[in-house]
Amino acid sequence: MSLQKLSHIFTKIVFIALRTNLFHIVLLPFLLTFGCLQVHSQELPKKSIPIPTVKQKDSLNIGLKNLAKGNDTIKKDSIKKKKSLLEGKIKYKSKDYVKIDNRKKQTILKDEAEVHYKDIELKSGIIVIDYNKDEVYAGRLKDSAGKYTQYPIFKQGSNIVEPDSIRFNFKTKKALIWNSRTDQGEFKVKGEITKRENDSVYFIKNARFTTSKNIEDPEYYFLARKIKLVPQKKVVTGLTNMVIAGVPTPIGVPFAFFPMTDKATSGLIIPTFGQTNLQGYFLQNGGYYFALSDKYDLALLGDYYTNGSYAFRAETSYASRYKFRGNFNFRFENQITGERGLPGYGKTNLYNIQWSHSPDVKATPNSRFSASVNLGSSKYFQSSFNQVNTANFLNNTLSSSISYSKTFNSTPQVNMSLTASHSQNTNTGTINMTLPTLQVGVDRIFPFAPKNAIKKGFIKNINLSYSLRGENRIATVDSLFFKPEMFRDAKNGLQHSIPLSTNFKVLKHFSVTASSNYQETWYLKTVEKKYNSVTNKVDDIEQSGFDAFRTYDFSSSIGTNIYGTFNFKKEGRIQSIRHTLRPNVGYSYTPSFEKYYDTYAIDGSGKMATYTRFENGIFGSPSNRRSNNLSFSINNVFEAKVRDKDSTKTEAKKIMLINNLNLSTSYNIDADSLNWSPMRISGGTNLFKDKMNINFGMTLDPYAINNKGSRINTFNINNGGSLFRMTSANITLNYSLSSEELEGKGKLKQDSFNNRGLRNGGRADDLFGSTTDFSDRRESQFKKDDEEQEFAGFYKMKIPWDLRLAYSLTYSNNNRESEITQNSLMVSGNIDITPKWKTGVSTGYDFVQKGVTYTQLRFERDLLSWRMDFNWNPFGDRASWYFFIGISSSALSDIKWDKRSLPDRRL
Repeated sequence: MSLQKLSHIFTKIVFIALRTNLFHIVLLPFLLTFGCLQVHSQELPKKSIPIPTVKQKDSLNIGLKNLAKGNDTIKKDSIKKKKSLLEGKIKYKSKDYVKIDNRKKQTILKDEAEVHYKDIELKSGIIVIDYNKDEVYAGRLKDSAGKYTQYPIFKQGSNIVEPDSIRFNFKTKKALIWNSRTDQGEFKVKGEITKRENDSVYFIKNARFTTSKNIEDPEYYFLARKIKLVPQKKVVTGLTNMVIAGVPTPIGVPFAFFPMTDKATSGLIIPTFGQTNLQGYFLQNGGYYFALSDKYDLALLGDYYTNGSYAFRAETSYASRYKFRGNFNFRFENQITGERGLPGYGKTNLYNIQWSHSPDVKATPNSRFSASVNLGSSKYFQSSFNQVNTANFLNNTLSSSISYSKTFNSTPQVNMSLTASHSQNTNTGTINMTLPTLQVGVDRIFPFAPKNAIKKGFIKNINLSYSLRGENRIATVDSLFFKPEMFRDAKNGLQHSIPLSTNFKVLKHFSVTASSNYQETWYLKTVEKKYNSVTNKVDDIEQSGFDAFRTYDFSSSIGTNIYGTFNFKKEGRIQSIRHTLRPNVGYSYTPSFEKYYDTYAIDGSGKMATYTRFENGIFGSPSNRRSNNLSFSINNVFEAKVRDKDSTKTEAKKIMLINNLNLSTSYNIDADSLNWSPMRISGGTNLFKDKMNINFGMTLDPYAINNKGSRINTFNINNGGSLFRMTSANITLNYSLSSEELEGKGKLKQDSFNNRGLRNGGRADDLFGSTTDFSDRRESQFKKDDEEQEFAGFYKMKIPWDLRLAYSLTYSNNNRESEITQNSLMVSGNIDITPKWKTGVSTGYDFVQKGVTYTQLRFERDLLSWRMDFNWNPFGDRASWYFFIGISSSALSDIKWDKRSLPDRRL
């Protein structure tokens, strides 16, 4: 190695100035950075660490003890782990193949592909999972014919979307959907492009929503340009118009709001606009619905007519699962006819109250509270603007009952009931009520029978019980209902009864019963009769205060059963006929209670008459005549044993020929004339597998009558006549049949709780026509059939139908008039002409009046999402018609059109 002079170095630096500047620039940062560090030679400096003489504890043992106590001395890492982009595992599968591309970080699934991530489920023909973008794509597949199959199905929670294709981001939870299809409550929604912002908000472009079952080709839909959808909550739309059968209509709104929830929500009820001849134009059944809770609701409805008439209704329903259910309706109408100041002007207030309450038997097995109330103005159903109630118009009776019963499980058992009842004749306007009726009954007691031994013989079968009945009766008229005058003439009383009875056998085959009944009746009001010399009349003076009378009677009977069988040849279908004969002879005795009778002067001459102060009592009065009667009755039952049509069955089949053919009469021992009472014959039977019910009866009088029509003490046979004189006879026939019964599906079921016709005082069926309630036209007027009928060929199509017949005939011959006073036939039937067309008729013919009875024709067309019906009463004073077409769904029940022609109320 050669040495170099210093002069040479400095010489180069002098002549090359730029290199000198570069050296200083590089050297300065180097010195500033590393100049603070200590630099040593090869050996490190020694440190002096003193070692203590005291023995130190093993640090390893200390650490184990701390760990045992749960005190870890090692500090946790302060650096947080990076959160994974996916919060759960992705599970996937497919039928064809699963292709994993590690370079692109993609997974491709084809043919019946499925992806599951947390609560998200995706099924499609092809699915591509992109881990770089945290996205998944799903689309359709084409089959060999070029038809798209295996459409995507996206499900998250309870929301299901069925689009053509979808892109979904696992991280942001956003999605882009093409031609999505989803169900939201009763609505089906299909959108051209859907953007999913999060779990609760969707934006849809060019969407159509409908209640039709076929979303691809609906019979109607609403087309909205923009939609904001919050699943299970609401839909807010922009410009929306209605499309029917693919044809746009001018029916539309600039914006709309639809609640989309499974729970009931409060909201306005759109009224119906129309016109009547007498009241003018009207807005009917408009109001507000209050969804108060899951257990009860409230609807307030009203009507207004341009002539000043108005109406108000409040309707509520309530229910508590496994406890009770019920509904309450209040209706009021202020009806004005004619013009004020002109002839024919009238103003009428009508009202009606209905309440139904039904408890669950399992909720309170030892007590029960129920109610069935239908009261109000007698002419409400005949004159109401808001309904045509055929059932009540023909029945003319309103009735109500509210009762509470309680059973005390003591020994003996005690039953108590408290009832309030109401009966109202809508023709006469008379009202009879009991407010209330108290009944207490104690179960039978056998004082002479051992507890666990068989009761046999006269002594051991002696039993007695106790019953109490208290009533407060009110008789009034419609105009005084719920006024102070209504309670002024109320009658009340309390009756105690102690029946004593026993039964035993005589000569092994005769059953003997003997009974005696003691009654004590209490009244708070009695009557006193006095002759008034001023008015020359007898005055009935009401006496207030407690008073009572006591009665008793005795009765006994003896009877037996006699069987007879008549056998036929074995070759015939009828093998034998069995006759059961039950004769019975009874005796009853009631003494005279003359001690409760007084005398009074009936006129100024001093002529006297007898009366009892209890004659106006609600439980009657004691009799001043002795009753000493013998009664005779025979009960007959005829049965047949026939060979079954099915040859495989070896045992014969029993059928009923005549059920309960009864003959009864009585003989009054103490009567001085006309001792025999008319004989009554009655019976009934069922034919055609119990589909036809026949009941008949007649009255046969053994005594003759004079020219005035009065009975005389001479037997009819001794007066040149027959043994008996038939004074009356009647027969009723009821027949019901349906296609379901012929197919073995059972009889038609009637829901008495929700049947409006039955609740309004009519029949459960539509024999007299159906009830038309304009305030609620959502339900079909025919029986619903939830099951879709399958096409079984042109000559094998099932046509559901039902038929009801009622025939009544009454013959009268009390005064030798020998005429038929009643002879009518009623017919009602429904038939499904096609699976979508239904028709029904209720009519009849009166053979005495020679005219057609009340007739109603019903038509209904099932338009899939829509329903159209037409009711027509073609003739009579109730002639009217009603047409309705509207959407069947309750969510869009306000979209409807109806037209009506009501009966002339002046008739």
